[in-house]
Amino acid sequence: MNSLAGLIDHTLLRADATYDEIIKLTEEAKEYGFASVCVNPAWVKTAAGQLAGTKVKVCTVIGFPLGASTSAVKAFETRNAIENGAAEIDMVIPVGALKSGQLDIVEQDIRAVVEAAAGKALVKVIIETSLLTDEQKVQACELAAKAGADFVKTSTGFSTGGATAADVALMRNSIKPEMSVKASGGIRSYDDAKTMVEAGASRLGCSSGVQIMKGQQSASSY
Repeated sequence: MNSLAGLIDHTLLRADATYDEIIKLTEEAKEYGFASVCVNPAWVKTAAGQLAGTKVKVCTVIGFPLGASTSAVKAFETRNAIENGAAEIDMVIPVGALKSGQLDIVEQDIRAVVEAAAGKALVKVIIETSLLTDEQKVQACELAAKAGADFVKTSTGFSTGGATAADVALMRNSIKPEMSVKASGGIRSYDDAKTMVEAGASRLGCSSGVQIMKGQQSASSY
């Protein structure tokens, strides 16, 4: 079970998350050896300060949760987050553009973030699987690969559904071997986490990391 900790992005993205909760998140991440903490951009500097000198990375979200800000704004958010200490960037694609068949817009949007992060942070592309057909999921993965992203990620955890093993497997089969899949949304137990890893995920986004490591079931939606 300990090896699972190194795959978890320990996540707190609620709008009402407090300073004390962010500090607790970082302390838990250090205690359990999680891969990162994932926080909103406003908390990146705080989290980075708490995690300085440790192996735990700071991850943040860009264009979150709708993906509907402009590419220029997402690129600025990315640069600002990196300046504040983020080492991993989880960006949301313009889902409406994808569903409209405007694939060039989606690719350009991802590329803007990838270029802003180049050499400084990993980029994970959130495709929001619950809003897409299987064909669109494959298209999104292919666009992320073309744009140079490091990961594709299932969900924000704030839409109509989260990760499924079927989606993780589909995404794994739709990207280059050197890319990775992050499963997020609805991973509430050790068995959930294990299922996602077996399906092809190499990173797990969840707010239930402590409960998972303790073998408990969480009611959290993310």
